[in-house]
Amino acid sequence: MPQSNQLLINLSFVFAQPTGIATYATNLIPHLNKLAPTLLIADQATSWFPQTASYPRYPIPANLSPAQGSKGHLRRLLWTQFPVPQIYQKLKAKLFFSPVPEAPLYSKCRSLVMVHDVIPLRFPNRFSPLTPYYRYYIPQVLAQAKHVICNSHATAKDITQFFAIPAAKITPIHLAYDSKHFQPPSPSSKDRVDTPYFIYIGRHDPHKNLQRLVSAFAKMPNCRDYELWLAGATDSRYTPQLQQQAADLGIAEQLKILEYVSYAQLPQLLQQATAMVFPSLWEGFGIPILEAMACGTPVITSNISSLPEVAGDAAILVNPYRVEEITAAMHQVASDSKMRSQLREAGLKRASEFSWLKTGQETADVLGFYL
Repeated sequence: MPQSNQLLINLSFVFAQPTGIATYATNLIPHLNKLAPTLLIADQATSWFPQTASYPRYPIPANLSPAQGSKGHLRRLLWTQFPVPQIYQKLKAKLFFSPVPEAPLYSKCRSLVMVHDVIPLRFPNRFSPLTPYYRYYIPQVLAQAKHVICNSHATAKDITQFFAIPAAKITPIHLAYDSKHFQPPSPSSKDRVDTPYFIYIGRHDPHKNLQRLVSAFAKMPNCRDYELWLAGATDSRYTPQLQQQAADLGIAEQLKILEYVSYAQLPQLLQQATAMVFPSLWEGFGIPILEAMACGTPVITSNISSLPEVAGDAAILVNPYRVEEITAAMHQVASDSKMRSQLREAGLKRASEFSWLKTGQETADVLGFYL
């Protein structure tokens, strides 16, 4: 028999190779156990994640996730609009929680959703399906939601600015990182690299500001002594432009594009880097800078959006639109061992203030209020 006050958690977007949002969801769920009874709405992909093992799941089609591309997204939106209200009613649920901003419209489902960013509206692309998704669907989802969670105060301001959602209806809850995976190197570690390098981790989208990063690296007085490593998914639209830019600047051999980096490899890549450079033009949160700090790696990041909120005083903050500021920060870190040591210690301390336990407890408190 269905249990009253049931909390339904939407995991329809999770698949065997998780995205950042899926990583958030699967790390959050173990800390919601005080909200029993809870049921995960998910396909069998969630069986890949031990974090979800203790929860019962309501099986759904396996073709709704980002693994199926745009068709998967469309099928998921249709599934959310039509079968979900029937599932909600059948299970006598009281609240539908979605870690992405998706929920049934014009139904009796009480929903609470999570918004990670509004970057498709800040940097619109008329050819991207995300643009109409954010302009027409998400505003309705947020308007009817009982409450909205987001990942930073910067994102909360964006939600108010772009969607006219009252600040009182929004709760910012910071994200976290895997503290067991991302740690400083052990004192006995003897791994060394042939050439010191700066590292960036993330996609190659234009708002990530990699063209300015490449230019800034090329302007370093001693750039020939270093390499610039870009770790993250390549993109046929943007990656070739970066490679051509490096060739034009005479640093083609120093730009290393790592086409695939496993999760297991990330800590060592960060530990051995001279610094993590993350000059994004906008971020909802910025987990990579936390991961770098946790590895004892100096961080250079932007002084806008959520990044100062996450980095605190433990990173060098630069204007991401000013190439010379990025260059100066990279040169300073490379040439000043005392500064590297100070940033290392400050970063380790700052990273220790974030945890999935804290994120989960704060989220459970909000969800519990509406159950």
